[in-house]
Amino acid sequence: QVHLTEYGGGSVQAGDSLRLSCAISGRAFADYAMGWFRQAPGKEREFVAAIPWSGPNTVYADSVKGRFYISRDTAKNEVYLQMNSLKPEDTATYYCARAYGMIIAGTQPRDFGYWGQGTQVSVSS
Repeated sequence: QVHLTEYGGGSVQAGDSLRLSCAISGRAFADYAMGWFRQAPGKEREFVAAIPWSGPNTVYADSVKGRFYISRDTAKNEVYLQMNSLKPEDTATYYCARAYGMIIAGTQPRDFGYWGQGTQVSVSS
């Protein structure tokens, strides 16, 4: 059984930073790519960032490139999303997800098999 739990969300002002964390329990965290998605009210879930099981080949959505950074700590079974220069349009529920394999095979929700319950991020102007 795999469980993902996100934490670190909150309400901030535009320009502030937040770091989201995702704790993963269960099998073989280190062998899978991980990702972050977000969903705003009334919108579809959208890709934010992903990191492979090993190596520097991270992937970012254009809307967050240069502001958000994904990283992982295999020893702690955690993945992180550092969010800088936050904007009101970043307001959403953020979800951590585990991919089906070691590489980033895609950036659609269907490319990820396990999901956390989400953490809310609200950015006011």
